[in-house]
Amino acid sequence: MQNNQTVEKHPLPPFFPAGARLLMLGSFPPARKRWKMEFYYPNLQNDMWRIFGLVFFRDRDYFLTADRREFREERIREFLTEKGIAISDTAGEVIRQKGTASDKFLQVVKTIPLEEVLTELPDCRFLVTTGEKATDILSELTGAGAPPVGGYTDLCYRERPLRLYRMPSSSRAYPKPLEEKAAVYAEMFRQTGIFTF
Repeated sequence: MQNNQTVEKHPLPPFFPAGARLLMLGSFPPARKRWKMEFYYPNLQNDMWRIFGLVFFRDRDYFLTADRREFREERIREFLTEKGIAISDTAGEVIRQKGTASDKFLQVVKTIPLEEVLTELPDCRFLVTTGEKATDILSELTGAGAPPVGGYTDLCYRERPLRLYRMPSSSRAYPKPLEEKAAVYAEMFRQTGIFTF
């Protein structure tokens, strides 16, 4: 089988802290050679943890090591646990058609088992997608309309009321300055009660 036809299984277990009220969902991790930690959004060129640093600590480098060459994984995990934020991805198995992390060239073979996931997260009331492909997949799984970037859609899934937020991608390929992305995330965290100051 050629490399661009290899089916990849998701390499990370979901991060489901007890009592999580919000579940963030991306699409799929980049190739392992780009990782700087064994956790979600591991590519140093992805700005997710800089967005979190700006929103909650007014410091884009809060989750980076002193030399800014790696992420502080334990600090990230502890913070997410404290705030009740779970993380997973919408794709369980993919084919990288171009060998990159670009959503545009990800062929999804298997999606997240959403019903099982939500059973494991009984307190979850908010779903947050972090890119277009994740939004498309979740919209298909729930039957909900895709909200605009920065917006939300209320839905009922298996008799559970949920709110689906669509956030701008934290990839640098998404054409919006870091500070503007952080402002959109901050508003979402305020509305969900995660960001309270």
